[in-house]
Amino acid sequence: MTDAKASGKERFKSHLRKVGSGEHTSKGLSREEAAEALDLMLQQEATPAQIGAFLIAHRIRRPEPQELTGMLDTYRRLGPKLHSKTGSIAPVCFCMPFDGRKRTAPIYPLTALVLLASSQPVVLQGGDRMPVKYGVTAIDLFRELGVELSGLSLSAVQAGLDSNGFALVHQPDHFAIAESLISYREELGKRPPVASLELLWTPHQGEHLLISGFVHPPTESRAWEALRLAEEAKVVTVKGLEGGTDLPIGRACITARIDHGQQQRLILHPRDHGCHEADPEWTNPATWAQQALAALNNGGPLLNALRWNAGVYLWFAGQSASLEAGLERAQEMLQNGSALTALHQLQAWSKSLTMR
Repeated sequence: MTDAKASGKERFKSHLRKVGSGEHTSKGLSREEAAEALDLMLQQEATPAQIGAFLIAHRIRRPEPQELTGMLDTYRRLGPKLHSKTGSIAPVCFCMPFDGRKRTAPIYPLTALVLLASSQPVVLQGGDRMPVKYGVTAIDLFRELGVELSGLSLSAVQAGLDSNGFALVHQPDHFAIAESLISYREELGKRPPVASLELLWTPHQGEHLLISGFVHPPTESRAWEALRLAEEAKVVTVKGLEGGTDLPIGRACITARIDHGQQQRLILHPRDHGCHEADPEWTNPATWAQQALAALNNGGPLLNALRWNAGVYLWFAGQSASLEAGLERAQEMLQNGSALTALHQLQAWSKSLTMR
């Protein structure tokens, strides 16, 4: 073992002692220590035994806000980076669980198309199917819609953001060192703290609106503080379906909007806007694709969920002056075919890349 690797191993040992010392003696890492701990894991300077021990101990104790911010610092430094062109509209960046969806039909790819039809840029990120859920991913869903987004260079993704207002950063293609931690998810059988980090990180640099999903209220409060420390100016947190950013239509939507430190709790009721029904269930990719195309043609079982999600996010993004106006605009773009046109444009762009 080289001196540098031994040094990394020894440095990591001190971080592990802090988080894994037991109920009464363990304590949180500083922002700088958490940043270094994640760096040592990603760079494989910590040993597999150390990494596994750290991830499960940190999960049991639960990461503190400054620790999440430190981990976010490392992702921002080592991960892929996208930028918007000068003078362009700030994108909406959706941060959702990387291990996908299994119970409810995803709406966010269709929401993105409605936003694109309204000239609102969108940035997504994710990976291939991964533990512990092995749910359907954004790559899978766009592929079902005829848009292939895997295997692209980061420069091609940046060009897509510039030309189409749309980007999807695919972890296996663009953030390979983060893939090194996936095997630990399978072996531990639990989501590690990195899964919480994925709900806070976007590869987009500069002004944007960050949408972060959560399940439990303590997760939301930690996210607020971590993102405040990270100086994220505009944030929306959503108690979404399966911890993602899809807004439910079967219950009230618990959301919060943060603008430069000012928090506003927003409880949104789909029943008040004619969108209330059971949240559509996930069946299989082929059925979802049929239902997705029907929704883009203003019909089918996903339509209410799409109208609700698109309308709310048009409002959150500032494309509409009110929720009611956002819902009306979403309905209009589904009726006049604008959202379907946005899909056709992405399909043509994707096909042009494969022909080069």
